[in-house]
Amino acid sequence: MGDSAEKKAKSGFFKGVKSEFKKIIWPDRRATIRQSIAVVVISVVVGVLIAILDYVAKFGVNFITSI
Repeated sequence: MGDSAEKKAKSGFFKGVKSEFKKIIWPDRRATIRQSIAVVVISVVVGVLIAILDYVAKFGVNFITSI
């Protein structure tokens, strides 16, 4: 009973997706490379900060438990 309405809804959905997909402004090669480098640098910095905090916490726990 609802097959035609269901097919119409699906085709309408994909038409909407296609029209929205055409509105996307893709970054150029230079912007993609710059953003990728930024992600890698920020990831390394955050990783180093987490490692430092882990070392300080480990040192603190060892100091407290040795008393």
